[in-house]
Amino acid sequence: MRKKLIEVALPLEAINAESAREKSIRHGHPSTLHLWWARRPLAACRAVLWSSLVDDPSSWPDKFPTEEDQKRERERLFDILGRITIETDKKGNHKQVVRGLVSWDDIKNPAIIDEAQKEIARCLAWDRGEEPPTQPDAVRDYIAQYAPPAYDPFAGGGSIPLEAQRLGLEAHASDLNPVAVLINKALIEIPPKFKDLPPINPENRQKKGMNFWKGAQGLAADVGFYGQWMRDEAFQRIGHLYPKVALPKEYGEDAEATVIAWLWARTVKCPNPACGCQMPLVKSFELSTKKGKEAWVQPQIDREQTPPRIQFDVKTGKGEAPDPPKTGRGASFKCLACEQPVGEKYIKAEAMAGKMDAQLMAIVADGKNGRVYLSPNSDHEVIAKSEVPAWQPQQHLANDPRNIWCVSYGLDTFDKLFTSRQLVALTTFSDLVSEAKEKAFQDAVAAGLSDDDVLLNDGGTGARAYSEAISTYLAFAVDKASDYWSALCSWHSSGEKMRNTFGRQAIPMVWDYAECCIFSQSSGNWMACIDWVWKVIEKSTIFLEGKVLQHDATVIHENDSPPKIVSTDPPYYDNIGYADLSDFFYVWLRRSLLAIYPDICSTLLVPKIQELIASPYRFDGSKKKAQAFFEEGLGQAFKRMHDISHASYPLTIYYAFKQAETEKKGKGEESVSSTGWETMLEGLIQSGFSINGTWPMRSELSNRMIASDSNALASSIVLVCRPRPETAPKITRRQFLSELKKELPKALKTLQQGNIAPVDLAQASIGPGMAVYSQYAAVLENDGSPMRVRTALQLINQLLDEYLTEQEGEFDSDTRWALTWFEQHQFNEGQYGDAETLSKARNTSIQGLEQAGILTAKAGKVRLLKRSELQPNWNPEQDNRVPHWEITQHLIRALDQTGEIGAAELLAKLGNGGEIARDLAYRLYNLCDRKGWSAEGIGYNSLVISWPEISRLARESKKSEPIQGSLF
Repeated sequence: MRKKLIEVALPLEAINAESAREKSIRHGHPSTLHLWWARRPLAACRAVLWSSLVDDPSSWPDKFPTEEDQKRERERLFDILGRITIETDKKGNHKQVVRGLVSWDDIKNPAIIDEAQKEIARCLAWDRGEEPPTQPDAVRDYIAQYAPPAYDPFAGGGSIPLEAQRLGLEAHASDLNPVAVLINKALIEIPPKFKDLPPINPENRQKKGMNFWKGAQGLAADVGFYGQWMRDEAFQRIGHLYPKVALPKEYGEDAEATVIAWLWARTVKCPNPACGCQMPLVKSFELSTKKGKEAWVQPQIDREQTPPRIQFDVKTGKGEAPDPPKTGRGASFKCLACEQPVGEKYIKAEAMAGKMDAQLMAIVADGKNGRVYLSPNSDHEVIAKSEVPAWQPQQHLANDPRNIWCVSYGLDTFDKLFTSRQLVALTTFSDLVSEAKEKAFQDAVAAGLSDDDVLLNDGGTGARAYSEAISTYLAFAVDKASDYWSALCSWHSSGEKMRNTFGRQAIPMVWDYAECCIFSQSSGNWMACIDWVWKVIEKSTIFLEGKVLQHDATVIHENDSPPKIVSTDPPYYDNIGYADLSDFFYVWLRRSLLAIYPDICSTLLVPKIQELIASPYRFDGSKKKAQAFFEEGLGQAFKRMHDISHASYPLTIYYAFKQAETEKKGKGEESVSSTGWETMLEGLIQSGFSINGTWPMRSELSNRMIASDSNALASSIVLVCRPRPETAPKITRRQFLSELKKELPKALKTLQQGNIAPVDLAQASIGPGMAVYSQYAAVLENDGSPMRVRTALQLINQLLDEYLTEQEGEFDSDTRWALTWFEQHQFNEGQYGDAETLSKARNTSIQGLEQAGILTAKAGKVRLLKRSELQPNWNPEQDNRVPHWEITQHLIRALDQTGEIGAAELLAKLGNGGEIARDLAYRLYNLCDRKGWSAEGIGYNSLVISWPEISRLARESKKSEPIQGSLF
């Protein structure tokens, strides 16, 4: 069995850099076609698949006989896959750029794809004892003939099947979730059916010089055209619900402007009998926090009325927004009129009884010089509530208390997540999807497409199928609209724009919400939703036939033969309730597409009973039953993958689940493990797989990782698996520990050299540790019973702690004192006597530590200095005592205050002494993670993540320094 590149080495830094960058790529990127949660970056999927197809040079000793030959060939393959280079822009600035197959920019160049496919064909040909083809068309034909299909049984957002198709493989995808199935169809099934077809809409057909349309450009043009037609039709029908707003006289007589958004405050009746006003539930009165453009809402209390009425005025210019009535987490408010605190219990009861209302708080309009903020208009408030929708999605939201919070406040059916006007708009556009389909059908027939009446779902490629394809994408635009047209959207005061519903993997409760104008030119308008969709189609360059099925991953399917290359991203235990969340979109997709996909859209809501997540609320609150369901189902899925996987290619699995369960072992000892990891690994091993390799693949933007909670995982861990030989032996616990102690430190060192984020180190260490465990038929405990996966995980984490602790020997004595003191006190005060005793044990002194600038000692108390207390403008070149602790804290402070450039300037002054700061950051993050000090851990995580760029900038800084000359 030949080893693949992924089982030996990867250019991780380039892959991770491009994966992190990918989330900043907007229009045209496949991820923007339709929202999906926890979608894997395309760059990572492309790298994993290609390196699973291409042989490592060590597999061909006759062609690459020496280690040097193999290394040279490996470097060549890395150049194809991904390399970080330094390029100079037009302004003369140097910047890091990723080049190669993993680069989103480079894959637009056909030569890059040709080169990558040529390597795949070469490995196939060598294995068959044939000469590899060289011409691009011949290469593609060769791959199509001899490479197995690629299959993702948990296809989700479609990243893996899409990239398999890009590499020239026949891509197969399946998912139980109908929303995921339709996303995959839109990505890999529909575009190949209509490759190089010119648009059928009359506007484009009448244009001259537009006879040649490449790829899916014609389909994209038609989606844009019929999307515009829908907008025009909708404006005729419901445009009166979105009136313009009169501007103040300083803008001119009878001046008016298009509304961007109406801002509403939810209200409930004040429980104080002496008051009884409709009290607004507002989280913030700020409208714009941009310097020079400040605007806010000023509440006014009209006590002449009984009960008092709270009105809103919008203020601009100098001043500050008043404190909002929200007083704490959840539904904790006070009445603005009587200032009585009102608790969550009362507000929930009023909301559940249907007594929660909404009051217009402000209007945002589109002015000539930016946003215009206006006080509420009573006519606009009446118009907003004037029309009742003909249809409403009255299905119930799932009772998921962890991710769906609005249910507790009476928003328990989908129609209640939208205002009356929003429901009218969404039903209007949903109806227009069907009308656009009929119009497109007539235009397609007129354009010469076959009127064979074969449906898209039945494999059709004629006029009927084409009009249904257009409708599929138009329905996706309605889904995008629903994300911006709900009463769970909010106003972004610093960006002066709409926030969509799904800012996170949850359906939240929003108190003061924003309702966008769907006919404006601002965020959330209908044509913006259409633009997101057609630009993805236009960029499509993949035209091999794909196959997408709605199927339960645990069940055998007739499509399981022939054997396939399996790569998948299974559910992460209980992290995300995909089915519950995707109901939000499915209720609209089903209304728009039921006639086109009757089987896929046959259920009223997304199927949930078979969904593989360990959610206790689906099992009467029983964690045990939820875990048992997940274990059994995932085991069955892995067993199926084992049976259908092609023997020549590894199985690759993405997993990102934080180990967060700590067990007490007595005498103050603790062990860390994870039910999510245990269940996944148990299923893999019981299905006959062993783990041959693990790779941490970045999946978050670095700035998000720096700014967010340090406990948020930055990476998915990709497990590379092969079937375990039936002849695999059994070993004892002692033998296992001995081998683990030998192999794990080497793997951890490699991970650190690869600059893995500290937040991911514990997860990444599971791979090499379980590689030792899983290669044996069993690891036997002292009593002869098999060692549990959970025990193995605890031992791996224990050895990780030991490894990081042993690194303390590399630090100076001052730093070793600081580490121990930090673990005991963080930055809080401790007794001088305790500090002095510890200093003697660490061969240092309190006086010396104080002189070094890392602590303060006063009145019998000792405390480490916080980063904010460190000496400003510190110059290590003028400091004769520079502990590694001081270096690390100053670097983090510089990174926080002046960014990577400032940290690099400091690192350049430190010389070689700065490098050890990264090792200390790993140790400090480990301590913070274990102690639950999330906020403090962010700084150490950030330093490691930013280290490659800080180091590069520091090197550039040194190169540019003038060299001192000499007279002799």
